[in-house]
Amino acid sequence: MTEIRTPLRRRPAQRRSAERVQRMLDACAEILDEDGYDGLTTTRIAQRAEVAIGSVYQFFPDKRAVAQSLALRNLEEFGRRVSRRLGEETFTDWSDTVGVIIDIFVDMHRTVPGFRVLRFGDVADINLLDSDADNNAVVADRLRDMIVRTFGIADTPELARALAIAVEAGDAVLKMAFRRTPEGDPEILAEAERLIHGYLAGHIRSA
Repeated sequence: MTEIRTPLRRRPAQRRSAERVQRMLDACAEILDEDGYDGLTTTRIAQRAEVAIGSVYQFFPDKRAVAQSLALRNLEEFGRRVSRRLGEETFTDWSDTVGVIIDIFVDMHRTVPGFRVLRFGDVADINLLDSDADNNAVVADRLRDMIVRTFGIADTPELARALAIAVEAGDAVLKMAFRRTPEGDPEILAEAERLIHGYLAGHIRSA
């Protein structure tokens, strides 16, 4: 699995500093929901988090780095939720995880502050999570790692390609669902699951 470099200038050494960084990320999420990425500034982050502007620059060089940290937090939370559900439920084969993964994504889109705007970072930069890979490739890499560990299947180039295609296709259709309605058009969400599950099931049969 790709190791993603932290955008932090330095890691908080004390609990109080770590909590301050999390307040900054929470403030970033709230501002994104209110005014989008264009409305995000380090000054607004400092004001909303009730910290000095110097505290922001102590940990982050600019607003992009704050957004990157928030996108990484989103990715880690997404991974935790997916991993937990994969451990709790029984699946006939790994392609049957598609519904669970889409459900988790949709729930985060609806409930996690800032996620509907930033998600995994494309609104700021297509390479926000990793300068050497686009954001969807990083998400596909994380999902592949979890699926390989959970189901004990071979980690092959064919699997990597299939999941990369599934994530790209799913991303496009899910964006369409949320363009139709803020909560996600339920018919398009159902079609997204049918499309991706059918593709991955076909990949298994042809493997």
